[in-house]
Amino acid sequence: MTVEEIKRYFTGNPPPKEVNWKPYAKITDAERFLAHAFVLIENHKGKQDDCPAWWRLKEFYQFMKSFNKNSENNER
Repeated sequence: MTVEEIKRYFTGNPPPKEVNWKPYAKITDAERFLAHAFVLIENHKGKQDDCPAWWRLKEFYQFMKSFNKNSENNER
């Protein structure tokens, strides 16, 4: 999985504005969250796998994919 793949996913499947991600993490503007994560990853000087923003972005991506999959199953 790459940053570009995640960008393409969210371009085609934009998240809702607000996301209750974790008990301790509520995202109030998902587009700003994503834009900020992409900037932090782009400006990271080390290996991408060592970037905390990359970890959060991957985790958010996986959460949204499973959330969207569950939503589709509930509609059937």
